[in-house]
Amino acid sequence: MDLHSHQKNSPLITLERVTLRLGDRMLLPGTSWEIRTGENWAILGPNGSGKSALARAIQGDCPHVRGKLIRHDPEAEGKRIGYVSFELQEEILAREELREDERFFSGRGHELTAGELLRGKEGDPTALDRLVEILDLRPLLGHGIRTLSNGENRKLLIARALLPAPKILILDDPFAGLDAGSRPSLAAAVTKLMREGTQIILVAQRPEEVIPGISHVLLIQNGRVAAAGMREEVLTPARIRRFTGKAKALPKIRLPLEHGDTLRQDAVRGDTLRQDVPIRTDLLVEMRNIHVTYGEYVVFNGLNWTVRRGENWAVVGPNGSGKSTLLSLITGDNLQVYANEVYLFGKRRGEGESIWEIRRRIGVVSPELQLRYRKPARVREVVLSGFFDSIGLYRRPNLEQEAIADHWLTIFGMADRADRLFTRTSYGEKRLALIARAMVKSPELLILDEPCQGLDGANRERVLALMEGIGERTETGLIYITHHEEEMIPCIGHILKLQKKRRTVTNADPVPEEGSEDLK
Repeated sequence: MDLHSHQKNSPLITLERVTLRLGDRMLLPGTSWEIRTGENWAILGPNGSGKSALARAIQGDCPHVRGKLIRHDPEAEGKRIGYVSFELQEEILAREELREDERFFSGRGHELTAGELLRGKEGDPTALDRLVEILDLRPLLGHGIRTLSNGENRKLLIARALLPAPKILILDDPFAGLDAGSRPSLAAAVTKLMREGTQIILVAQRPEEVIPGISHVLLIQNGRVAAAGMREEVLTPARIRRFTGKAKALPKIRLPLEHGDTLRQDAVRGDTLRQDVPIRTDLLVEMRNIHVTYGEYVVFNGLNWTVRRGENWAVVGPNGSGKSTLLSLITGDNLQVYANEVYLFGKRRGEGESIWEIRRRIGVVSPELQLRYRKPARVREVVLSGFFDSIGLYRRPNLEQEAIADHWLTIFGMADRADRLFTRTSYGEKRLALIARAMVKSPELLILDEPCQGLDGANRERVLALMEGIGERTETGLIYITHHEEEMIPCIGHILKLQKKRRTVTNADPVPEEGSEDLK
């Protein structure tokens, strides 16, 4: 064996019977694992299994309480290990929110752009240009990072992590939030990086996301490492079937607002509502000739869209097509709603109703909400906050509200994590808690922006079955966003298609590439 071959296969990082600690929890007891130079690994496991904690231990950001973690190469630590995750995205956006408050009071400064975020990271300027081209970031460089979609932000952070030419790059669920067109291009870009010498550790929820170039797989099941080794030896058909097995049957539940149900909304939501029942109207959402711009960037130019009671809609389109902006016009998080003709439940926004009067009738699950929910609260408190539409729990819930929250936690298999800190749960567990938060108040309109993002196979099946039950058996209207065709639930009868370049959309007539479709 020549010297080059020996160096290529030499040990890089070794874990010897390591047990990890995350807060007051012990994870993956007695784990042994060796990463050798030239190996590219994928870590697969269900929600809450410790996948991200194991990757963070490699980076040096998650402590171990037993065993040894040996770094054989001094370059395999610190700044020489890049890391991209939802948590990093949260931190950057949180810092930008603080700067926004400072700009508001001082009147100075401007929003951080994608280009400034990249140029502020040390690295070779030539490498920056190359990464911008590989990840198709050039059209985004002049835009504020808070105006970018979830998927666009993900590609931006991957480029940022690659600028210092790390020895190892850890990608924690990098394909979540990416559209069907972006996933193959990102996979090809990461595969090319592996061929050129960047070692990758990929944390993934789906076996199909183990991209070409990944040579080894570590599989976590039942709280321990079930297998670790060559890809073809670990990802056998039998193991894949077990890994993507069926979810446990949903408990027998009586969904709120079933057809013919006369249960009053205020009986469920207690003192969060006035005691009068809101006026019912056939129209849930109506948008007329909508124009939304950010500087010279035109998101919508003449959009018309109507959602009627009894209809369930999907909103589809590539990253950057305006899906999140569209939803922010409904929830009131986008101030441009007041410069447009937007009607909710038959009333025009800005004509006397408060944002709280609107939100009490809407349930929302989105990546953006999850990014904003950084309060030090217990999981149960997060779910209870849905009654009050608050980020954090500042009012005392009544006994009936507490019972409803516990009911939804049980439905999602989260009852045993009710008292755990929300910030100490996995990304997928956070998503389940936020879906429960949206459902506790029996909303008239339920907005689901990538509800299965970050969920393992069993939990995806559980959530999709529940969403289908809500859409089919209740009076709650659905607006549903997903980038995965296999997650399109049967109760969806209408589709609004958005495109990235031309954004004039109507639901008057179906068109092949852009517009609205009636699936019934």
